[in-house]
Amino acid sequence: MVEGLLEKGWTRFPAEQGVLEWAEEARRVALDRINDPEEQAKWLQCEGTWFVGVDTLPNDATGAVGQAGQLPGAAIAAARSLYGNLPLHPGQVSVTYPGYPKPRQGEGEAAFRYRLKRDAAHVDGLMAVGEARQRMLRERHAYILGLPLTATGPGASPFVVWEGSHKIMQAMFADRLGADPEPDWGNIDLTEAYQATRREVFETCKRVEISTQPGEAYLVHRMALHGVAAWTPGAKAPLEGRMIAYFRPELPFGTRDWLDLP
Repeated sequence: MVEGLLEKGWTRFPAEQGVLEWAEEARRVALDRINDPEEQAKWLQCEGTWFVGVDTLPNDATGAVGQAGQLPGAAIAAARSLYGNLPLHPGQVSVTYPGYPKPRQGEGEAAFRYRLKRDAAHVDGLMAVGEARQRMLRERHAYILGLPLTATGPGASPFVVWEGSHKIMQAMFADRLGADPEPDWGNIDLTEAYQATRREVFETCKRVEISTQPGEAYLVHRMALHGVAAWTPGAKAPLEGRMIAYFRPELPFGTRDWLDLP
């Protein structure tokens, strides 16, 4: 499994009973948060077709949530074997609904077209900074761990990843950041290099839709280009939508781990 992550930039883990039980409890807890008016005011975007849900799941640093104990399974074990026992943040609960995507508030025509045609593809941690929206490394995630909470059909806005993109991106980041002191990384403008490398990925890497069910999990490399596909008309999903919990623990600042780790 680890080999697949390092070679392709992602890997899927088959269903496990412990992960299924965790997902069922996480879903129950998450639904209360998703239906909270304050959470909806903050996170319900794209004209009601996407609940972004950052830090929505009230889990502890082990992943324990509600009546479920710490997050079990081969996926989190694999992540820890590569990147250490990093504490888990409150999980993101990303929910999409039929009709996704609609334009997000403040999103221009070009940005919406990119969301629709290119799945809003991005590398986590590169933030749009300032009026010029320069792309800078402001968050250093170790990995992306996806845990589906609802059973859905394959066209229900699956997670999308470009296989092998992590290697192309990693080479670009090494070129642009490798010679600079680590404390300076967050202030280096990566916009031009990032956009050029993203185009290269679209031209050379295979786009893969990852459709999974509760009990399964998938692990994605921190530098892989990824996004969310549009909802296919007629795709099957429960009334609460396509719901996935994501963990993206951060590597510590003060190290070169984000650049140097596999």
